[in-house]
Amino acid sequence: MFRRREPVPFAFIAEAGKFRSNVTPPPRQRASVGEVAGRWLVGLTVVAGLVGSLLVGLPAVSADISPADTQQSDASQGR
Repeated sequence: MFRRREPVPFAFIAEAGKFRSNVTPPPRQRASVGEVAGRWLVGLTVVAGLVGSLLVGLPAVSADISPADTQQSDASQGR
């Protein structure tokens, strides 16, 4: 395999982490009204879906047992 012949000085490697560029990046473009509205709509849809699934699934996880749900047959009462 190909190896470098000249060693890299340690000081160069240590300074590489502190390097700052003098070139400023271009400013960020502001989101248009349509993009902002779309993000809000997607967020509201996700939240509405989570709340809806919670409301639909809540009765299935409910641990409350009402007396009407515990009907006993005549055979189990020993008559």
